[in-house]
Amino acid sequence: MQSNATFRSMLNEYMKQKGINLHQFANKVGLNVGSLSYILNGHRKVTIEQLDMITEGLGENKGLFYDQYFKEVLVEATPNWRRIKPFLLACEEAGRLDLIQKSVELLLDNLMYSQVLFEMAENFFRNGQKEAARIIYENVALSEKNQHSERLALCQYRLFTCRLGINQEKNYQTAIQYEMFVDRLDGFNHLEALKDLANTYRSLRHWDKVEEIALKLKEKAEFYYQLKKPFDLEQEPVRPLFTYIAYSDLLLGSVYEARGDYLRALDFIDLYSSLNWVKEEDESSLLWKNKFHVWAKVNKMATRIAAGDSTLFTEYLSYMESNAEELLLAFLNVVSAANRYSINIDEIIRRMDIGQLVNIGSEENTYTRQITEERLARFYYELSYYYLNIHEYKGGFEYLIRSLEKSVSINLKSRILNCVGLFEKFRDKSDVVTLSAYKNIIEGVYGNENKTGDFLNF
Repeated sequence: MQSNATFRSMLNEYMKQKGINLHQFANKVGLNVGSLSYILNGHRKVTIEQLDMITEGLGENKGLFYDQYFKEVLVEATPNWRRIKPFLLACEEAGRLDLIQKSVELLLDNLMYSQVLFEMAENFFRNGQKEAARIIYENVALSEKNQHSERLALCQYRLFTCRLGINQEKNYQTAIQYEMFVDRLDGFNHLEALKDLANTYRSLRHWDKVEEIALKLKEKAEFYYQLKKPFDLEQEPVRPLFTYIAYSDLLLGSVYEARGDYLRALDFIDLYSSLNWVKEEDESSLLWKNKFHVWAKVNKMATRIAAGDSTLFTEYLSYMESNAEELLLAFLNVVSAANRYSINIDEIIRRMDIGQLVNIGSEENTYTRQITEERLARFYYELSYYYLNIHEYKGGFEYLIRSLEKSVSINLKSRILNCVGLFEKFRDKSDVVTLSAYKNIIEGVYGNENKTGDFLNF
């Protein structure tokens, strides 16, 4: 079937080739004869449901006639949202994102379609259909770039979350670009956006930015909490309002721990440990209060360990064994502390099933893949550092190569540089196989940097 032919001519040509009449064709595709006749004679526009029935009846893949439908129903006719909406839904299902792009560009010549398209993007986003949502958000944002509207700010917020992935350098650029829009949001959306932005900088370990955003989150959340009716019903938070205040303290605690100011970190942990100031007593609030109490207990042990308290190693790991997805992070904290203070943890390592830890830690549970991939790169590095410094070179280089590979795959430049520095320190202890693997990875990095024009300074 010729792609430049009209839909009606293609069907008429099909009947001619197969030697079947209108009634036979109608029976084949499951349509009423009268309806099919009107469609073939041009007296009625085919609906997307009818189009899919015809395509299925012909034994063809869904979407075969979508290009013709776009041309004849959208381009050559007056746009009709009742026809366009099901077409966009069908294009997403068929993977025709190119036609979604073309359709949205066509519709946004008229700004009256901005709201209905935005609502469709929101539905796609809620259903996890992020690529289709991204296309619509981008176009709506482009059409309203000079409007400074709430809708524009929401589009940019959604695009920020859609664009986050495992490439850490791109995530950083995405966060920087989004920051100029975050304060255009109001109420609950503003709090959620600040939380997500802080979490992104936290996963990137940009602690100054985490502190800046966390302080802003705390200020805004405390302001809203003092109001008797802080939100319209449509903006009712998905979690109690006090949790944003408590979470800002959690973020600030992580900032000071990363800076090595452990006493200040413990002060922030105390702030969200009991939450005695919280007025709410409903079931959801009590549940969240308990969550923060548990997080405070765990983070207090982790902070004391980071400060060098090795007496907590066993207790901390035993406590975390009940939560499999958190055990990798707990073990990472222990190994990091052991490296920082030159503490022997051979016995602890022997008891841990590292392969199982990695498998569980690689899964997306509470954490996004963005976080789990960075954590694995850091975990392999810390293990490598430990083994190399106790002269266990085989295991040390094995984990170093793993960390380097993981860091390259997620474009985590700071960790790549760490790995290169550690390898060069112990280069004379490496064997031929390890040296070859290392050189291949580094050559790949240089090749990729040359293509992008973005150089690492090794």
